[in-house]
Amino acid sequence: MNESPSAARLLDSIHGPADVKALAPAQLPQLAQEIRDELIAVTARTGGHIGPNLGVVELTIALHRVFSTPADQFVFDVSHQGYVHKLLTGRGGEFFRKLRQTDGASGFLYRAESPQDSWGAGHAGTALSAALGMATARDLRGTDEHVVALCGDAAFTCGITLEALNNIVTSTKRLIVILNDNEWSIAKNVGAISHYLNRLSTNPTYNKLHHNVEEFFKSFPAGAEMNRVYHKWKRETKDFFVESSLFEKFGLRYLGPVDGHNLDALIKNLEFAKHCDVPVLIHVLTKKGKGLEPAVNHPEKFHGASPYDPETGESRKSAPGAPPNYQDVFGQALVRFAKADANIVGITAAMPSGTGLSYLANELPRQFFDVGIAEEHAVLFAGGLATKGIKPVCAIYSTFLQRGYDAIIHDIALQNLPVTFCMDRAGLSPNDGPTHHGLFDLSYLRCVPNATVMQPRHEDELVDMLHTSLQLGSPAFIRYPRGAALGVKIKDQPALLPIGHAEVLKEGSNIMLWALGPMVADALKLAARLEQEENISVGVVNARFVKPLDRTLLLSHAACIPLLVTLEDHVVTGGFGSAVIEVLQEADCPVAVERIGWPDRFIEHGSNAEILRAAHGLAPDDIYRRVLARWRNLSTERVEADV
Repeated sequence: MNESPSAARLLDSIHGPADVKALAPAQLPQLAQEIRDELIAVTARTGGHIGPNLGVVELTIALHRVFSTPADQFVFDVSHQGYVHKLLTGRGGEFFRKLRQTDGASGFLYRAESPQDSWGAGHAGTALSAALGMATARDLRGTDEHVVALCGDAAFTCGITLEALNNIVTSTKRLIVILNDNEWSIAKNVGAISHYLNRLSTNPTYNKLHHNVEEFFKSFPAGAEMNRVYHKWKRETKDFFVESSLFEKFGLRYLGPVDGHNLDALIKNLEFAKHCDVPVLIHVLTKKGKGLEPAVNHPEKFHGASPYDPETGESRKSAPGAPPNYQDVFGQALVRFAKADANIVGITAAMPSGTGLSYLANELPRQFFDVGIAEEHAVLFAGGLATKGIKPVCAIYSTFLQRGYDAIIHDIALQNLPVTFCMDRAGLSPNDGPTHHGLFDLSYLRCVPNATVMQPRHEDELVDMLHTSLQLGSPAFIRYPRGAALGVKIKDQPALLPIGHAEVLKEGSNIMLWALGPMVADALKLAARLEQEENISVGVVNARFVKPLDRTLLLSHAACIPLLVTLEDHVVTGGFGSAVIEVLQEADCPVAVERIGWPDRFIEHGSNAEILRAAHGLAPDDIYRRVLARWRNLSTERVEADV
């Protein structure tokens, strides 16, 4: 495997799709191997979605051999598998080697990064609808470019993909859909669609039978007309000769299954599809993680891997004695509670390991449900369970829960159903960037009636909040950050928290810092620094609840403290600080408030949270200077008012 670039590499001569087309066919396998070497070398250092990309090397090369981007447009679903496309479109070298790092390539396709990225993505199920919109726009404008949607098999478990599938034949006659079938989303695919695709992929005679029937009709005089009649008859007589694929029932011509690692077969099928005057779906079979044995053997782990040893596949070791990740604390606590109460169940949308629900799946499989990449269904499914006395816990990343928002409002909250939502990755997901940051959930949940919204400051409080939510009898939302907790010991018996009550950690008379979640630790350090360096009396409150907010405590502080400061790992627009201001305004309290949080913009990806915080004025020194400046301004104003 190439750990460093070599002048002899074909990959180093690829500066755009034209260079891919210029290669001789015999050179393509070498290019494929060099791409795999580069993918492994880079992601071993930076982490990333290595498994999906290793599986689409030949497919992506074939696409760039047959089509001409950016005139022709590729729409990647999720774009977990977009690294190869980046390497073939002028984004190799040092830029790619800083993948998912500050000033390097994004881990997803990103329209602002390159004109070769016709559609940005980060959530599953978007490609088919977007591609259909592009193809329809092309038809309306009278141009002739090709639009190709690349959808993983898991995308077809998303409701939005099926909605798009239902609309293709009424919207366009020219669309190419690639079904990249590797039997995995993040975890193993589930449900009837995955079983159906497995039957198609294990029946290689399907396309041959249809082809033979067509050739049979064409052998007669006027055979072309007879073949046209055959296709019409087959539609009207419901598969008289050979059963149609599901996709043909939606009006797409089905080709496949095709070996996704056979360049000749891929190119031939893509060339055929390129000249079809009907929408076409090419069913491509790929091996997730091909070329890296640990990724083949452990596809879930290597879907999105942290930095790893490319020889063994072992993740880079954490420091000895490092605290557990929040997802593991949650997962183990849920098992503990579910063992004591058989009515408690866990629900994930294709992410058992990422959410920590793999613990429940292993120990209490009857109380575990993976619904695939179908967040809206997960929310509604949980609601149905709740009507029968079950206590569902939906573990969904903050950014993905947005996809179930309608169901949260109209089905869970409106009916006041006791569903607990555990929202991992609330706050930054630095390497993944704007599609994965969980920076909007407080804003979109605060306005929902019947919702209780909370965030713990450490892992023991997370367990308390999970215990409390399971006793609540109404919708509850618990948000917590990605990565390691603080190392706080978890009590043997969880506490039942009083709803809407904050916790005063430190008293103060000049400034009161109201902090949420991980910002509580920052607030304690800030208070100590302001007291030591500026002799300012600063108190700290662990807010715990955003809805309902501790109105009584807040108003008592507003009555005697000159400056309140809110700190949150969330956008300031509509967030925790906004909730504080609303309470104060309703009570007609004219106290000064300084809100600390993320600005009203999409935050880019970066090497770590510290770099991103510094870039947006949220580093500890920045916050210190900001709070101190506000305090000094207030002090000056008070002196002038007294004079």
